[in-house]
Amino acid sequence: MNVNSSPSGPANGMQENTVTGVAEEAQSPVRKFLLGRGSSGMADGVFAGLMMLCALSIFLIVAFIFRELVVSSRPSLRAFGFSFFIGQEWDPVSGEFGALPFIFGTLVTSFLALLMAVPLAIGVAVFLTEMCPRPLRAPIAFLTELLAAIPSVVYGLWAIFVLVPIVRDDLGPLLIKWLGWTGFFDGYNLGVGLLTAGIVLAIMILPVISSITREVMLAVPNSQREAALALGATRWEMIRIGVLRNARIGIVGGIILGLGRALGETMAVTMVIGNSPTISRSLFAPGYTLASVIANEFSEATGNLYLSALIEVGLALFIVTIIVNAIARLLVWAVTRGAPARVH
Repeated sequence: MNVNSSPSGPANGMQENTVTGVAEEAQSPVRKFLLGRGSSGMADGVFAGLMMLCALSIFLIVAFIFRELVVSSRPSLRAFGFSFFIGQEWDPVSGEFGALPFIFGTLVTSFLALLMAVPLAIGVAVFLTEMCPRPLRAPIAFLTELLAAIPSVVYGLWAIFVLVPIVRDDLGPLLIKWLGWTGFFDGYNLGVGLLTAGIVLAIMILPVISSITREVMLAVPNSQREAALALGATRWEMIRIGVLRNARIGIVGGIILGLGRALGETMAVTMVIGNSPTISRSLFAPGYTLASVIANEFSEATGNLYLSALIEVGLALFIVTIIVNAIARLLVWAVTRGAPARVH
């Protein structure tokens, strides 16, 4: 019995070692998976924290800008209070500062720019997406987007040498003849003023609105177009009902972005608006904007009150931008009636 059992002992030991090794090898992928899962969970946590930090940095940046504007404009706020935003007198010599002419010029030029740019931009987008022959589509789209890459100082130089003479000699007399009864085209027409600045801004925001409108219209499914045509709609009715109506939210977003650029544009407007802190009904009259007065007078500001008043003008521009975007949000809600965007 002992002779028979002696060889079986080592054999059983070897078999047990083999089974144990197989079990350990079977468990090693599980352990590796668990270890990998733990490190992956840590990586996910770090990634989520970094993304949260990036999101919170936006609020921190806005809050930091607002705080610096308020702190730096505190002498002007103490001296004038809320009357700074409704005062019409801007006289650095006598120490009188009022930002209402600049707010007026900013809103008027931006409104004129939207009035001229929005129909043209939507027309360009409709032509490129629905009517343009394929060989011409890419060149026209490229030239439209190229307008957005031109520096604003180039627009200003072009306006001085080309647009100002046109407004003074050709466009101005026509407006006086046909629309002079409105009172918006009275006084001397020197070629520089609110109208010229509005035209320059319209050209500058045209590619922004047109590009976004075109991308939104391309995102509308072809089934919408086919359904409208199958119901007997004309081509115009198909575009109006099947495309523009479904793309209206994106079009409003493009208009908001164009308005944002118009509000903050500085150099081109400074070169053609006339730079006069006055409020006039006539669009031929010179004016000033919030951005242009800062660029034009900041380097010449002497004294803490003058410098503080210019910084408060920047604060006014900041506030006007927030108000305009809030109104735009309300307009979007009015269009959509609070309903979520459709998913096609």
